[in-house]
Amino acid sequence: MPLIGRLVVIFIGFLASCVVGGMIVVGALLFPEFSDLGAGPVDAGTIDILLGFGFIFVSGFALVPAMVIVAITEALYIRSVLTYAVGGGLVGLACYLGLVPFHPETMQFEGIVRRHLEIMTGAGIVAGVVYWLIAGRNAGAWRHPPPSRKPPPPLPLNSRPDAP
Repeated sequence: MPLIGRLVVIFIGFLASCVVGGMIVVGALLFPEFSDLGAGPVDAGTIDILLGFGFIFVSGFALVPAMVIVAITEALYIRSVLTYAVGGGLVGLACYLGLVPFHPETMQFEGIVRRHLEIMTGAGIVAGVVYWLIAGRNAGAWRHPPPSRKPPPPLPLNSRPDAP
């Protein structure tokens, strides 16, 4: 039963980190548009749709690499925030490089945009920290049985109603 509860916590942590990562990606990519003073107010419905697409993008591309990081940290009881931040950065890097064309003849990625690479890596780092806040702090704890409680101290002799 603790494993099922842990899987639910992992799923909720993954979804929350994808929401935060998607918000960062959408906000950072649209920042040049937001900084233009002549653009006027931004429609809230448009932002909601963009954030939804950002969530779908991040969660779809990050699922497999993130689950590898989660499996490693759960198996090895790794609970360090730095581990999750670095793992999230690697997941963000993997998501970006998965979209960039790779030429096996030259062994190079073609068309890397440094700003986009930095945005995806930064979003991965923040998403890793968010995951750590929700689920990573207790990685591997489902394996240990709950600690046994000490029995309560005995009552004083005069406090029992059936005492002579």
